[in-house]
Amino acid sequence: MITLSSVDELKATEEALEKIKYSYPELFKKLLHVVALTRAFQFKYQFMGTLIMDENPNEYTPEFVMPSVITLYKEEVQKLKNDPNIEVLRQTLSQNENIGYAKISMLVLGKSPESLLGASYIK
Repeated sequence: MITLSSVDELKATEEALEKIKYSYPELFKKLLHVVALTRAFQFKYQFMGTLIMDENPNEYTPEFVMPSVITLYKEEVQKLKNDPNIEVLRQTLSQNENIGYAKISMLVLGKSPESLLGASYIK
């Protein structure tokens, strides 16, 4: 997905994530874990986002990965989704969907909004 984001949109998203981090630390910890796992497995952030948002992930599901790895990953995402405050995260993702799951994930990992400016093609 190609996304163009303004610095204001990115800063607003960063602020929303900061609120989650301090108001719902366990939720943020689980989100950070899933984002880091997504990065480590080299899965598309779009795959992660569709799983969290209960959307159809088929288009983004990794093709050449053992089913057991996909199952393990989905179990970790489910732990995040089982958090009692998951709707707070879903609302934030929904409100910032024009930013894209990849850039939101980079913000979760601590990237600055300025470093994510312009067009990017991160899956």
